[in-house]
Amino acid sequence: MSQNPDTLRGARAELIAATRRGDAWAKPFPTVGGGAHPASVLVLFGRLDSIAAGTDEATVAADLDVLLQRRAATLSSHPGQVSFPGGRAEDTDADAVATALREAEEETGLDPDGVEVLATLPELPLAASNHVVTPVLGWWRTPSRVAAVDHAETVEVFRVPVAQLLDPANRHTSTIHRMGRTWKGPAFDIDGTIVWGFTAMVLDALFDAAGWTLPWDPSIERAIDV
Repeated sequence: MSQNPDTLRGARAELIAATRRGDAWAKPFPTVGGGAHPASVLVLFGRLDSIAAGTDEATVAADLDVLLQRRAATLSSHPGQVSFPGGRAEDTDADAVATALREAEEETGLDPDGVEVLATLPELPLAASNHVVTPVLGWWRTPSRVAAVDHAETVEVFRVPVAQLLDPANRHTSTIHRMGRTWKGPAFDIDGTIVWGFTAMVLDALFDAAGWTLPWDPSIERAIDV
């Protein structure tokens, strides 16, 4: 992990700086067709429960976790996948941030008042479900209890240590073979739970932009059964 103590102090500052690196978000996300629906996800980082709450400047990436959830296997869109909390925008949402916080509260029960919104990232296409998704980067200033609220949509909510995601031993390239074509992308193996697809691509880009990525071997490939 790279840090410049003269300009950045702590993981929160590095995350904010990462959002200003537009080149890091220019990775090849599959494009969507016309009429794509707007949506938002909450990319929420907080301090690990075992880490004493200190100043932001003293909190490094290894002190953090990120909030993820597993979607129900019965859903028509991205069934069984690990994802960020989030969903499609509604007419009553003021903006992308409002969408992300509302969806996160509905899916995980978190208290939005405890979330400091650091930035909204550029819209990214999600071709599989024809959405254009705005990732909303959050800092969990006051963590609240989370759990799957509606098991018809979400079966599990969990906080994954960032250090575990960054561990090169837990990283590989996912491959998906469909309709005579092969798609490849970054993936994370978290104790047998595979984070892949859009969620893994966002995490991969964010870790690169923040300077947190540790060297890993993308030649290690594992097929995803979809």
